Amino acid sequence: MAYATTDPVAATAAPPRSMKQIAVASVIGTTVEWYDLFVFATASALVFNKVFFPNFDPLVGTLLAFGTFASAYLARIVGAALFGHFGDRLGRKSMLLFSLVLMGIATFAIGLLPNYESIGIWAPILLLSLRVVQGLALGGEWGGAVLMAVEHAPADQRGLYGSWVQIGVPAGTLLANLAFLLINSTLPTDAMMNWGWRIPFLASILLVLIGGYIRLNLSETPSFSKVKQSSAQVKLPFAELMKKSWKTVVLGGVATMSTGSSFNLIVAFGLSYGTKNLEFTRNEMLTVVLLSCAACLVLLPFFGWLSDRWGRRPIIIGGIIAEALVAFPLFWLMDTKTFAGALAGYLLMMTAFAANYGPIATFLAELFGTKVRYSGLSIAYMLSGVLGSAATPFVTTWLLATTGKGSSVAWYMIGSAALSIVALLLLVETVKRDLTEAT
Repeated sequence: MAYATTDPVAATAAPPRSMKQIAVASVIGTTVEWYDLFVFATASALVFNKVFFPNFDPLVGTLLAFGTFASAYLARIVGAALFGHFGDRLGRKSMLLFSLVLMGIATFAIGLLPNYESIGIWAPILLLSLRVVQGLALGGEWGGAVLMAVEHAPADQRGLYGSWVQIGVPAGTLLANLAFLLINSTLPTDAMMNWGWRIPFLASILLVLIGGYIRLNLSETPSFSKVKQSSAQVKLPFAELMKKSWKTVVLGGVATMSTGSSFNLIVAFGLSYGTKNLEFTRNEMLTVVLLSCAACLVLLPFFGWLSDRWGRRPIIIGGIIAEALVAFPLFWLMDTKTFAGALAGYLLMMTAFAANYGPIATFLAELFGTKVRYSGLSIAYMLSGVLGSAATPFVTTWLLATTGKGSSVAWYMIGSAALSIVALLLLVETVKRDLTEAT
């Protein structure tokens, strides 16, 4: 049965034309942020082990590259608390702009870094430092983008517009892989390793300028404006959050964990596994990722729309179960060593991921009151990154090295899915929640 809602925020929600502008701004902004994040993930799988960790065994070099990749997830927790504090105190818009600029500067600087042969150990140290800055920026950006969309949206379309923010993940990944695909197709291997890998990082500055310009024209959300007008902000949102809602934060993070595990299984481990163990070319694997991300662009708003009609939890649980069910088939299909098999496996996992990920942003936002919503939403989501995304490249690479079988990684995905379902069942359905409530 479809859900009906009488959320009062519907009466003050942005008009259709304005809502479309907000949705576009959210998509473009988060696309830039996730492009910056996943261009690093792609480079970690393809080149960083040789550029920044060349004196190590290939396996150790790859693990170190993925370890640097994972470091941003710890920084994201700090960024979520920091930006969440000011987002709940000062507003959503200003934090969105600052985080976008910070991410752009860090990504551009990575493209200028000298390699290990030039400055030795300082090369990976600087890489790690800039990766941490990326994490801080993303920790603040995602939650603000979600709230700009969800708090502006009509009550019966929050799932749909919240899923538009989620499009930034496959869109950013698509652009990151397209950039590497184009460079890898036009440059010889030596040029790719020496300087070609820098181009996607340097080019990100153009996307930041576009995203920043669009976000300058956004207005503050009705929910926060109401809190500000009544001077109802709390002095320490994080302390208030941990005092009253720490269980919700933890459960929200665990419930979201499987989204990071499944997606990073595809964009990080899958690239490395396909090229190094199954003898796919880099172009073939990049194309597989690109096509599956293109499909996800359509699937995410579809499942967000479904969650407005059937509730958040049923759609999300269905996606998590599907992730567990296709974990083994993903590797069986990749192990056929055919392009069609690998693509079919990726499309199966991406569809399951979309059902899980599409409604999750709105679901997390609806769990918290306005006064601590930026902090609660951001910290819960970034916690899921530490639990799921950060560990995935490291654990999956270790499992493959230990067992010699890519299918062993499927058990990791299944375990992650099981934990997420348990946490989700302990949380309440939120589709009818009134977002004008301050607490």
